[in-house]
Amino acid sequence: MKIASFNINGIKARLHQLTAWLPDAQPDVVVLQEIKTVDEGFPSSVIEDLGWSVWTHGQKSWNGVAILARVPVEDVRRGLPGDDSDEQARFIEATVIGERCAVHVAGLYLPNGNPAPGPKYDYKLAWMERLRQHAANLLRTEAPVVMLGDFNVIPEPRDAAHPERWADDALFLPDTRAAYRRIIHQGWTDAIRIRTPQVTRGPFTFWDYQRQAWERDNGIRIDHALLSPQAADRLRDVGIDRDQRGRDKPSDHVPIWVDLDA
Repeated sequence: MKIASFNINGIKARLHQLTAWLPDAQPDVVVLQEIKTVDEGFPSSVIEDLGWSVWTHGQKSWNGVAILARVPVEDVRRGLPGDDSDEQARFIEATVIGERCAVHVAGLYLPNGNPAPGPKYDYKLAWMERLRQHAANLLRTEAPVVMLGDFNVIPEPRDAAHPERWADDALFLPDTRAAYRRIIHQGWTDAIRIRTPQVTRGPFTFWDYQRQAWERDNGIRIDHALLSPQAADRLRDVGIDRDQRGRDKPSDHVPIWVDLDA
């Protein structure tokens, strides 16, 4: 089962890229971030015509997440538990049914947090603590779980082409990385890093539109796929579809994916 994540940076602006990538990459499940539309505005019929089922958790103009699937899906849930007053659409999860087993898939768009310090950074850290608590509950199920999406976290200096330029950014501040480590240390496997343990620079998943970041490979790795022990045991392959950043009018992120024996 191939499970992918793609921060689409506006589904209406990037529908051409998504509809070209889906048949080429052939994932079974996709979680999207930054769809930037209410549920009613998502072009579900276009995606469904390609053979996909669609579930959205949208928000006007900002944020928004979705699940696309070519396999059976059960128990779709929207919103990260822990704060009923949180109106930002950043989390969606479901159980997907493979040929060999069911996999719980959680798609997330973690807050950016800039400027830091400030209220937006406080919200980021509070959201990460809620995520830690929910992630612990997911691990307790002892089921294969894949938690993936745009984490807006640069875990290590090697995850940025120029880490010194990010020293004061909310994506790389010590408190951000410490909060991310508290999640990882529960027992999650960073799928991309486990396959590139000796790499000292990259790989990257995001390149800004400005200052020729893509042309100069001035990227960062902020899109992650975390696997529960049961999912990690089933890992067959992992990848980053880097070529997508070079497409016409692309998202500033590229898809990441894991392939499980499921």
